[in-house]
Amino acid sequence: MLRFLTAGESHGPALTVIVEGLPSGLEVTLDEVSAELARRRLGFGRGPRMRLEADDVEILGGLRHGRTLGSPVSVCIRNTEWPKWSDEMSPHPGTPSERATQPRPGHADLVGMQKYGFDDARDVLERASARETAARVVAGVFAKKLLDAVGASVISHVVAIGMAVATAGSRPGPDDLEAVDASPVRCFAADDEAAMIAEIETAAAQGDSLGGVIEVLGYGVPTGLGSHVHWDRRIDALLAGALTSIQAMKGVEIGDGFIGASRRGSQAHDEILWDATTGEYRRASTRAGGTEGGMTTGGLLVARAAMKPLSSLNRPVLRTVDVDTKDETVAFKERTDVTAVPAAGVVAETMTALVLADEVTRKFGGDSLAELTANHRSFVASL
Repeated sequence: MLRFLTAGESHGPALTVIVEGLPSGLEVTLDEVSAELARRRLGFGRGPRMRLEADDVEILGGLRHGRTLGSPVSVCIRNTEWPKWSDEMSPHPGTPSERATQPRPGHADLVGMQKYGFDDARDVLERASARETAARVVAGVFAKKLLDAVGASVISHVVAIGMAVATAGSRPGPDDLEAVDASPVRCFAADDEAAMIAEIETAAAQGDSLGGVIEVLGYGVPTGLGSHVHWDRRIDALLAGALTSIQAMKGVEIGDGFIGASRRGSQAHDEILWDATTGEYRRASTRAGGTEGGMTTGGLLVARAAMKPLSSLNRPVLRTVDVDTKDETVAFKERTDVTAVPAAGVVAETMTALVLADEVTRKFGGDSLAELTANHRSFVASL
């Protein structure tokens, strides 16, 4: 129902995104898009590229006077560093000044070269780069606005960087986004912030990189998104796929996930209660992360994504093989961050919002926002 497509390379002239399936009447401004892209550049441990590159955004179609038209939305994010790369990344016939022949372990370099028949890792790494997520974040702006129309919101925060782990149970509410973003590591538990920063500083001094864990929370998510009837419509499967599609993500859990597997059944599930005051069912806990049987329950949605350390290191030490000579060497150095976990939280919000917004359009339908929200109100009343 709602889908998006991105195009462009990391050092190419621009990234583009097309979002299809949005209802008409959704109010979105260029300032809102730019503000969300600025959030993606947040975080202690980011490299100099975040300071050098600005996001020069232009909306090319699908909006008129700040409202969606129901047609595909097209947005362009121009690369302000393109003049430095116009020869190396030129689309015109020619040859690069040098080839990247020492693929990085943990990156798409080597397997991409093998799959597509390249002899230059740059033909792979430019598209595999996490820079592509800027285009996803733009799509996420529209998804978040759609969720807001049905009373739902998504927020992320960092719960671990390296060995520094936030206090369990410290979770931001739907109105705490500003407080989370004010943290250099986007950690809501202020007492744990210093330990995360110290982890990053130590890794930076050693020329190394760090991964971590992000928690994404969905508030006000409607009951019944997703479905139990087919494997590819289960909401937990959709969320897991979307979150692991983010570069460097290697694990996802919904609710208590892996720790829940060690509990007995009497301690692993969310008891169902009736709230006579509101006339609603509610769950006594969030162990299942707001999903049951492949559907949202209407409670707090909880998902966590584990990000591996970045494969580009400021002090290359990982062994690799030069694809030309087959001699052992070390991986080439590309400009990099010490960690991108804080910024990845913004992307995780985006992918979660896109999954939920897609299911909202599937569940409630409607060509206009007014029609969709009317269908949503009718469904809520039926509960």
